[in-house]
Amino acid sequence: MSKEETRYVVGIDLGTTNCAVAYLDTSDENAELQVLPIPQLVNPGELQSKDLLPSFVYLPGEHELPAGSLKLPWDDKRDYAVGTLAREQGEQISGRMVASAKSWLCHKGVDRTADILPWGSDDVQKISPLEASRRYLVHLRDAWNHSIADGVKEHLENQQVYLTVPASFDAAARDLTAQAAAAAGLENVTLIEEPQAAFYSWLQSMGDDWREKVSVGDIILVCDIGGGTTDFTLISVKDEGGDLVLERLAVGEHILVGGDNMDLALAHFVAGKFKAKGTRIDSAQMLALWHSCRLAKERLLADEECESLPITVVGRGSKLIGGTIQTELTRDEVMKSILDGFFAECAIEEHPEEQTAAGLQEIGLDYASDPVIPKHVAKFLCDNARAAKGAAGDFLHPTAILFNGGVSKSPPVQERIISVLNKWLKKSKAEPVRLLEGASLDLAVARGAAHYGLVLRGKSIRIRGGTSRTYYIGVKSSMPAVPGMKPPIKALCVVPFGMEEGTECDIPGHEFGLVVGQNAEFRFLSSTHRQEDKIGLMIEDWELEGIQESSPLETKLTAKGKKGESLPVHLRARVTELGKLELWCVEKDGDREWKLEFNVRETD
Repeated sequence: MSKEETRYVVGIDLGTTNCAVAYLDTSDENAELQVLPIPQLVNPGELQSKDLLPSFVYLPGEHELPAGSLKLPWDDKRDYAVGTLAREQGEQISGRMVASAKSWLCHKGVDRTADILPWGSDDVQKISPLEASRRYLVHLRDAWNHSIADGVKEHLENQQVYLTVPASFDAAARDLTAQAAAAAGLENVTLIEEPQAAFYSWLQSMGDDWREKVSVGDIILVCDIGGGTTDFTLISVKDEGGDLVLERLAVGEHILVGGDNMDLALAHFVAGKFKAKGTRIDSAQMLALWHSCRLAKERLLADEECESLPITVVGRGSKLIGGTIQTELTRDEVMKSILDGFFAECAIEEHPEEQTAAGLQEIGLDYASDPVIPKHVAKFLCDNARAAKGAAGDFLHPTAILFNGGVSKSPPVQERIISVLNKWLKKSKAEPVRLLEGASLDLAVARGAAHYGLVLRGKSIRIRGGTSRTYYIGVKSSMPAVPGMKPPIKALCVVPFGMEEGTECDIPGHEFGLVVGQNAEFRFLSSTHRQEDKIGLMIEDWELEGIQESSPLETKLTAKGKKGESLPVHLRARVTELGKLELWCVEKDGDREWKLEFNVRETD
């Protein structure tokens, strides 16, 4: 079914902490953008509809919950929980809760299709990050079909769906997200970057007045601080024939720091309070404390009249069996921990500190080594000083800022970031940045994703962007064999920054030997800040140029009658409308071609 034939355009925010769905009924010219109330269990056997579906899966033990207490109107045999109940149960028994699946989905250090979650738990039948994502989407699909669809034609599977991903997701993580959607039965899917979706939501909320809020020459920093990740995007406003046009200039690296880190910092702070009273917190209690601090933080930041909240943890040891231990967390303590720890003031020259990796370390989420978010902003603006033609100074000067993400809802957080930015700008004798007021930050990404459906139908302005990274493939150097030395790998640019979805191009000036009939490894690389690299450019010392390697692909490309031979080919790159990258090896003087895609499994 084509985009034009679907009655609804649907935006899905597949978030680290919460999911949301927004939609528009295109059969009604006067219809307004709506948010789907999502039916979900809030207690065993108790169903409620909420705008947000918490991104948690709970895998209960045998006989842990009453029989039938997990059933849903569309699934009376459900044996796990998704959403509010999953989060609430997980706060009591954290070893059975899957959380931060989205962060695991982009973790290159593990097999993201393997059953590894809940991480560190033993007595539970685990699932993969891919499967967790599929379960969230299945719940959203079934909730839609139960609440909205009058028939099969209106099922979510038959609507045009716009699914969001972090702008910093690499090709493998995007491909996994697309796989999760396909596994949930959603085939008519287009990926859209979250910061762009947030900006589309702002455009939609402004209506035609958005042109009065920005002007030619504006550079807008979209600052998206969510539950698990921090994303930055730059959007410029230009003039084209007297009309305003929007163009995405740059996106930041994938930064694994967000609300989860802040909640954990608060948990360690509260554990210190318990320790001062003579009570040590073990690892199981720390997980429960982590989630308790999250709830307390959200309430204390949202309600200025709430000065403190009790923090209770189930006790351990013979004297505390069945009992609890308690302390309190104050609003001032939360503000000090978050603002001084994660939003500390810094100079524009201060960038994230890189720590020397330990020889042995636990495998887990690859959190940012430096949690100070303004330092990451500084690095992003300095790295992209060349993105805006004519940019003055050593860093790009944003003129406006749009916030997104749950952490950014806090006025003190917004004020601190704006204050830091304005100090940098004042020192460079630039105008202060202005705040673009937006709608609900919890729902902006879903609403913007749905609005993007109208954009693609020509009913609203589109942000020009294309791919958010420059992509390369590794090419082995042709050199004489040297004992004990592997031939160096060069990086060939195959997709330039900003290549539009649905386009393809031949890589000029190069012919390669493609090994067929035996296992071979293909190495993929990418960069978010090398925006001027042209397709066909070969880079030798790519590691020194800040180019990062993605997961390699080990595969056997077959050719009838050929085994272990090298066939002459040229390369053709294609970016699908879904946003996936395909690289084709086209036989010279022949009609055979082979497709390479970024791998989502880790090799040994």
